[in-house]
Amino acid sequence: MGLLPQRLRVGIWQSGFALLDRLPARMPRLPEHLRTGQAGEEAAFFFLRRAGFTVVAHGWQSGKAPGDLDLVGWEGGTLCFVEVKTRSARDRATAEAAIDRHKRDTLRRLAAHYLRQLPEGTPARFDVLSVYLQPGKAAGKSDFELFRNAFSWQEAH
Repeated sequence: MGLLPQRLRVGIWQSGFALLDRLPARMPRLPEHLRTGQAGEEAAFFFLRRAGFTVVAHGWQSGKAPGDLDLVGWEGGTLCFVEVKTRSARDRATAEAAIDRHKRDTLRRLAAHYLRQLPEGTPARFDVLSVYLQPGKAAGKSDFELFRNAFSWQEAH
C-alpha cells in the first residue's frame, strides 16, 4: 500500500469504515444527535487527512480536566486542535456558532494539558471544522468548512 497515493489510501480507509458503520449494532442505538456527531467526526477525520493534516489524536481526554479534544493534528509544523461541529442542515445556526465562551475555555484548558507532553514553544492553534451531513449523501460527499485560527488562546474582552 506504500505505493498508493495518499488520497487513494484515505479513500479506501473511508470506504471500509463506511461499510463497518452499516453493520448491525449489537448495542442499543444511540440518540440521533449523537450518531450525527459521530458521523461528522469520522467524516472530519478523513477530510483533514485529504487536506494534508497528520491526525494524531481523536477524542483526547486529559484525565485532569473535563471534556475532550475532537481531533488533534499537525498541519505542517503547527499543532491544530480541531473542534468538529456537525449539522444535518444549514437552515439552523451555523455549526461554528455553537462554540460559546465556556466551550472555548474548556478547549484552551485541554489544549494546555495536551501541550505539556510536547516541547515548550510548540506552535499551536484552534480550528473549527463545520461538517454539514446531508441526508442520502455519503459522509465523504458532505460539505465542510474549515476555519483555521477560529479563536485565540486569550478571550477578547
